[in-house]
Amino acid sequence: MTVHDHAFPRRLWRGRPEDPRWARPAFLALLLATLLLYLANLSASGYANSFYSAAVQAGSESWKAFFFGSLDAANAITVDKPPAALWPMALSVRLFGLHSWAILLPEVLMGVGTVAVVYAAARRRFSPAAGLIAGAVLALTPVAALMFRFNNPDAMLALLMAVACYLVIRALEDGRTRWIVWAGAAIGFAFLAKTLQAFLILPPLALVYAVCAPVPVRRRVAQLAAGLGAIVVAGGWWVAVVELWPASSRPYIGGSQNDSFLELTFGYNGLGRLNGDETGSVGGGGAPGGGGGGGWGETGWDRMFGSVVGGQISWLIPAALILLVAGLVATRKAARTSVTRGAFLVWGGALLTTMLVFSYMQGIFHEYYTVALAPYIAPLVGMGAALLWERRERTWAALTLTAAMTATAAWGYVLLNRSSGYQPWLKWLVLVGGLTAALGLLFAARLGRRFALGVAGLGLVTALAGPAAYTLTTLGEAHTGSIVTAGPAVTGGRGGGPGGGGGPGGGMPGGNMPDGNGFPGRPGQGQQGQQGQGRPGQNLPGGMPGGGTPGDGNPQGETPDGRGGAGGMGGLLNGAGVSDEAKELLEDDAQAYTWVAAAVGAQNAASYQLSTGDPVMAIGGFNGTDPSPTLDEFKEYVANGEIHYFIAGGGGMGGASAGTSSQISTWVQETFAPVTVDGTTFYDLTKPKTES
Repeated sequence: MTVHDHAFPRRLWRGRPEDPRWARPAFLALLLATLLLYLANLSASGYANSFYSAAVQAGSESWKAFFFGSLDAANAITVDKPPAALWPMALSVRLFGLHSWAILLPEVLMGVGTVAVVYAAARRRFSPAAGLIAGAVLALTPVAALMFRFNNPDAMLALLMAVACYLVIRALEDGRTRWIVWAGAAIGFAFLAKTLQAFLILPPLALVYAVCAPVPVRRRVAQLAAGLGAIVVAGGWWVAVVELWPASSRPYIGGSQNDSFLELTFGYNGLGRLNGDETGSVGGGGAPGGGGGGGWGETGWDRMFGSVVGGQISWLIPAALILLVAGLVATRKAARTSVTRGAFLVWGGALLTTMLVFSYMQGIFHEYYTVALAPYIAPLVGMGAALLWERRERTWAALTLTAAMTATAAWGYVLLNRSSGYQPWLKWLVLVGGLTAALGLLFAARLGRRFALGVAGLGLVTALAGPAAYTLTTLGEAHTGSIVTAGPAVTGGRGGGPGGGGGPGGGMPGGNMPDGNGFPGRPGQGQQGQQGQGRPGQNLPGGMPGGGTPGDGNPQGETPDGRGGAGGMGGLLNGAGVSDEAKELLEDDAQAYTWVAAAVGAQNAASYQLSTGDPVMAIGGFNGTDPSPTLDEFKEYVANGEIHYFIAGGGGMGGASAGTSSQISTWVQETFAPVTVDGTTFYDLTKPKTES
């Protein structure tokens, strides 16, 4: 091995020449600790969100399903998002087989990668200590620990948004076009993970670069145009292929009402999220008359701090905002091209823009969306704390550090106090320890170095104690279904807990979930936690807590339209528990059919598909409201012998209303013979009633 060959591992371990000797080992230890933390108890959640796991399973078997993001390998319908977030998981399953670790490990690695990015961003312009603080804050944010171990698209989105911000800061340093182009590519690819949410940070990033870049104005404009072109190319190539591909030979675009990805992007996944007008969805968050308080929680400036959302993300938001202002004040006399100020503007602009949209959007809003804020909060805390610590001899800096620490301690106490009976001693430790640290920070410049570092350490520990406790609670529980939350149950909120649902066990917000019989629930009487009330999944790794039948479901399961179905009936937001007997029924002669079964609603279909490994058609897509297939199309599939069974029940919103799902269900019930297996009703589509 040459001398040059020996240099690489040494550089890897020691880092930059100007770094203290402890910096690189501490960084590598941070990444290792994050990896081990997120891997702990990883398989407890089984298939996590079976909706996406079914698409991953399909993509691991069919390259066509992989490309389009189909829910099944026979390509009936896609998920209601573009497929980029599914691709790493599908490739992992191709390599390692279908199980919980293969699905969730890529998400964990994205979490570790995001920690590395925020460390690099804070370290680059400030200090290794700033980077370590930023990385630790991100790793211990409860909603981050939840979503970097879950198979929704948010993990990839958070990583790519952090990368985009980092690249813009690099561009502010030297004005090179390549950084802006790569930032645009990151945002464009993020669009293929979660559509328009990737564009929320575009205005602040573009504005900061347009004002602060160290190149002439004309060059800035040209670079931003190049960045926009990179967005179009990175995100638009897939859209162009899908829109140009003949609809007759590709899957239906799930979540759309006219089989168009563009309609999905600007409707259900776009403007509908802002104004609540989401055709085919389950209703928005704004209350009638324009106020807040609908099914997805009250809207308003304090939404991120409310009982439902606060414990997920807001622990250090007050400190981040205080430190953002302090950073801008400290650099107020700096040159226009100050990268230090630019870094605060990039991360702060991304945070404020995303918070503003989340706070006032009237459409579907889930608590876990707030993971998008975590990569912005973390570097602001790390950078701001490091900047003020270096200037602690100045009165204003010491006072600001004290204010940030006081706000963190007080807010941590409030959040912990919302969790009745949850580690009651912890809120006092956070409050007393934090206030003590705040007092010490006020006089940090007059203390000796050892005592000053002790005060800083006490402040960091108490600031992270609350979110760390919530994170550890999150890691110790299974989370399944479509709505998951971190931490313990809270007063006035929906809480977490096993099953991890937005309502206990995954119910709809506000209790307005269809009840056990599939009819719209009355407020306060929605579907409550199914954990322990139904049969847990018997064939999925880690089980499917929260699945199975609600306790008041139709015991006979004789209606195929989403208004009953015991045993294996899934819900709109949770998968079903599939018994061995049901699995055996579907697997019998499965190779003779394109789809072994069809079911209303994607969660219901997904559970059977994951259990059997065979394609199951999701009628109506996720909500059961997509017009796919039509009744005529379904009849043609049946006539051609492509579908074996129709599974009664299901959680689609279309099940109890007029629409293609209801039409298909009614026709099946009137035409085919039912067979009940372990409390679940199946309709054999090869045996009309006249022949039974």
